[in-house]
Amino acid sequence: MSTGQTARRAGYCSCEVCELLVAVPEPDLPRMECPRCRSTLHLRRPNAFSRTVALVIAGFILYVPANLYPVMTIELVGRPDPNTIFTGVKELFQSGMWEIGLLVFSASILVPLLKLVGLSYLLISVYRARRGARPGRKLRRDRTRLFRAIEFVGRWSMLDMFLLSMLVALVRFGAIASIEPGIGATSFALVVVITMFAAASFDPRLIWDDLEEV
Repeated sequence: MSTGQTARRAGYCSCEVCELLVAVPEPDLPRMECPRCRSTLHLRRPNAFSRTVALVIAGFILYVPANLYPVMTIELVGRPDPNTIFTGVKELFQSGMWEIGLLVFSASILVPLLKLVGLSYLLISVYRARRGARPGRKLRRDRTRLFRAIEFVGRWSMLDMFLLSMLVALVRFGAIASIEPGIGATSFALVVVITMFAAASFDPRLIWDDLEEV
């Protein structure tokens, strides 16, 4: 049974801007321009694997303080009350706002973690393929679909920050308070941005590269 071949092996390169399939004069041509949109073509994004690895590691590191440290400190009548994401979700549940609590938990805790874990799985699969592993077509398709899902969810990542900014207002509705952002908010914002950059830097064509060696 034929294993097929990649576009690079067939002598073509896809433009990442307008998606035009361009014939390249040499299989290993490093750079050329798209004839339609004049964007620089890359057979593979430069340093895509190592850059994504660095961003994912940074995301995991910042994910810890983002959830352990207070994201906001509410000072009510001179008494400070620090709130982490977990305590905010807990208060939402205790206030009877189960739907909002689940939304905040999913957007602020679950989704960033799943994006980091999903990208880690893709990076490990690419590394194993370079070491000689030969996954089947269906598994490759599933991994490509996983990346598309991560990329799609990444477009809504800033919703996490919106929900976080609304959290205290929902729990402390009607109270007069001064609010100060904490180190957790900064870490959380960095996690959101880093996961977006990590998904953008990963090149899904790496999933299929080892077919060229068959």
